[in-house]
Amino acid sequence: MSGVWSGGPGVPVVPGVPGPLLRLTPAWPLLALLALTCCVRCDKPSNILLIVADDQDQTLGGMAPMKNTRALIGDAGATFVNSFTVTPLCCPSRSSILTGRYPHNHDVRNNSLSGNCSSAQWQKGPEALAFPVYLNKLKYQTFFAGKYLNQYGKKESGGVGHVPPGWDQWHALVGNSQYYNYTLSVNGKEEKHGDVYEKDYLTDLVLNRSLAFLDNRSPQHPFFLMLSPPAPHSPWTAAPKYQKQFSDVKAPRNGSFNKAGKDKHWLLRQPVSPMPSSSISFLDDAYRRRWQTLLSVDDMVAALVKKLDDMKELNNTYIFYTSDNGYHTGQFSLPIDKRQLYEFDIRTPLLVRGPGVKPNQTLQAPVLNIDLAPTILDIAGTNLSTLNVDGQSFLAQMAPSLRNGTARPFFLVEYTGEGHPVPDPSCPKLGPGLSECFPDCVCEDAFNNTYACVRTLDAKNNMQYCEFADSESFVEVYDLTADPHQLENIVKKVDPAVLQAMNQRLIKLQSCVGDGCRRVA
Repeated sequence: MSGVWSGGPGVPVVPGVPGPLLRLTPAWPLLALLALTCCVRCDKPSNILLIVADDQDQTLGGMAPMKNTRALIGDAGATFVNSFTVTPLCCPSRSSILTGRYPHNHDVRNNSLSGNCSSAQWQKGPEALAFPVYLNKLKYQTFFAGKYLNQYGKKESGGVGHVPPGWDQWHALVGNSQYYNYTLSVNGKEEKHGDVYEKDYLTDLVLNRSLAFLDNRSPQHPFFLMLSPPAPHSPWTAAPKYQKQFSDVKAPRNGSFNKAGKDKHWLLRQPVSPMPSSSISFLDDAYRRRWQTLLSVDDMVAALVKKLDDMKELNNTYIFYTSDNGYHTGQFSLPIDKRQLYEFDIRTPLLVRGPGVKPNQTLQAPVLNIDLAPTILDIAGTNLSTLNVDGQSFLAQMAPSLRNGTARPFFLVEYTGEGHPVPDPSCPKLGPGLSECFPDCVCEDAFNNTYACVRTLDAKNNMQYCEFADSESFVEVYDLTADPHQLENIVKKVDPAVLQAMNQRLIKLQSCVGDGCRRVA
């Protein structure tokens, strides 16, 4: 039976009620409203997929080979053209992604155990408050596969038995990126791999295990996957089918390529410039091979989007694609690496699609890797005011129909240089304190490559101010509107009052914590 029933004075008329009639009370409208509100809130939250590449640049064409990714994520959503890492090195950057904090607040300074990369201090403190912990409490089914932190799984950092909190499924690489002949921690158990493409190639393994996780998930709860393939990190081992691709491609020759760092800090003044032909041949080969490795990541993106579509979950899933840091190939006569304060090392790709994100957006608002954690937790429904994070959600930037928010006008970039206590055998003349040296006596890092920068980016200013913790107290300042390749250090041309203001802002940012990092004036 269905129809309209009037229960007498004070009882509402309820159309379309089937089955046995129930006597309704005057409180029914309020109860119905509460039930409706609960139903809206109790709909399954959006799923989230985060893909973090390793050393993929944004400024030197790093996204060029990734046609699927640009079409299926960027064209279907938002491309952030001003995305930055707050520190241009793998382990501290990944620690910032996981915690939403600047390095001075999670205290992971470099890729070494002594620099707190996956150290006991990290595990007892920041890792226990990483964003997957909160997702897990919200009943998200969580899955990780690929490179985690550079020192993860080493005996000194707890071995493969250490599974960070918050993860339901854990398939993490021991140590730094490899494509073959590596060890995984699979839910705390050691799993060794060889060099057979079909079962060992790490990028494909990450994909295959993520697809299996999706097949076995519970449809009653949302899911979160963090996938971290090794590409395009060295040793740049492409899948067999891609090893002949891009044979005519060379590293870009524009901007600061093969230019001397004559007005820059000590480390940048050391390389021979112009570079010898051997260095150029080496970096061109690295550039090609990096692109080749990315083709498998691009295949991964296409396969995951198809899988989500087949599951009818694509329209309820946010997909983030980014990298831990940028990269350089010949800029300022440095052959290959990251670690520097310049745009090529601190800019990263960032593409996002998902509910409420309109397609074909190109967004100018500055976004940082410390913003990923609060954005993901914002999507999951967390009250962000309860979190101790330095970053801010950028959900309002890509989906203004869902959130209100403002973009930050400036931010901090900080890095702690690494060096060896004895001279490098390939470069004895420069003395101790250096690392990452090449045969031509070009070193990519040093103890005195320790710096902090204020990067300002809004409608009026596009500036960078950096101070070095070295014997020269060296300062570099760039106007990136006039000089986008940072060829001229204008510290001696800038009004001293402007320099003083930048210095004071930098001091505040270097000691900021949580909400204070978002309120520095």
